[in-house]
Amino acid sequence: MSITQQYLLDAYRAQQHGEPAPPAPGTHDARVVRQWRDERRFRAVLAGRPAGGRLRFALARVLRPTR
Repeated sequence: MSITQQYLLDAYRAQQHGEPAPPAPGTHDARVVRQWRDERRFRAVLAGRPAGGRLRFALARVLRPTR
């Protein structure tokens, strides 16, 4: 059963019981990613590491021409 089929089944059951329908799949994806990123930055600050730009810094270090 796919996610869409499960959602439609859950929405139908909620309607039969007079309950609100569940949120559609993917509705809160952006919020979840944003919260995960904020949590990761927060933990980095607590650990004494830079909160952002780590990937860019690492790539610049690798790609920097040696003198």
